[in-house]
Amino acid sequence: MNNYHQHAGTFKIGGEIEINRLGYGGMQLTGQGVWGDAPDRENAKKVLRAAVDAGVNFIDTADSYGPHTNETLIADALFPYPDNLLIATKGGFDRTGPNQWRVNGNPEHIRQAIDGSLQRLKKDVIDLWQLHRIDSRFPVEETLGPVVDAVKAGKIRFVGLSEVDVEQVKRAEKTVPIVSVQNLYNLGNRQWEDVLDYTVQRGMAFIPWYPLASGPEKLKNKIADIAEKHEATTAQIALAWLVKRAPNILLIPGTGSVKHLEENLQGGTIQLSDEDFKALS
Repeated sequence: MNNYHQHAGTFKIGGEIEINRLGYGGMQLTGQGVWGDAPDRENAKKVLRAAVDAGVNFIDTADSYGPHTNETLIADALFPYPDNLLIATKGGFDRTGPNQWRVNGNPEHIRQAIDGSLQRLKKDVIDLWQLHRIDSRFPVEETLGPVVDAVKAGKIRFVGLSEVDVEQVKRAEKTVPIVSVQNLYNLGNRQWEDVLDYTVQRGMAFIPWYPLASGPEKLKNKIADIAEKHEATTAQIALAWLVKRAPNILLIPGTGSVKHLEENLQGGTIQLSDEDFKALS
């Protein structure tokens, strides 16, 4: 199964941890509205194990998925972890119910979030910890205070940000080195193009969330034609486009099905011609 990763290649997080660019996002292994545990826990564990068996060595989660259930599930499915598996998690949201997300950048909350994630994931070190959102009620330097402490204490190896603009990345970088940015980005939504370009310049990873979205109606026919030519689904073409768009893009499509997981990984093996790429861009 590992041949999935040959075409998409690898990327070094923080210039140090080499991972396959085709990863897996755990958010869908929760209840409705990203609330509560996966309805079929045994199947969810099967999907996680299948991902790792297929050579996925980058899994993205967050303390807010469930909340907490997703991290626990990953540990239940995969602990003791393979040596080369990087589990990235996030903190900075309070959950009050299904589909409800409240930003919380209170340093005390962040400190607890980090310790909670370490416990639930059964890790001594979180390889990549990401601030899920910047909270306008707190200067980002304050929010990142406990993160800096955790890095010094050896609890966190690398730090990333999520849903940020270039100025916010630059400001955060003054407090702690930033190795990755996770923003909404896909074939149909490219509002963060400048952030992607900045991460390319800086050698940071760019992790688009919602990578499978294939975009606006006006692209539909073009995508359908290209998909047909490659004997692929539109979602696979959306992933293939991201692989080609920039070498620092890491893909974390999520799914609750093993079959769909294989389809997603297959998407990373499709080689779009420059012509296909231009037509979609």
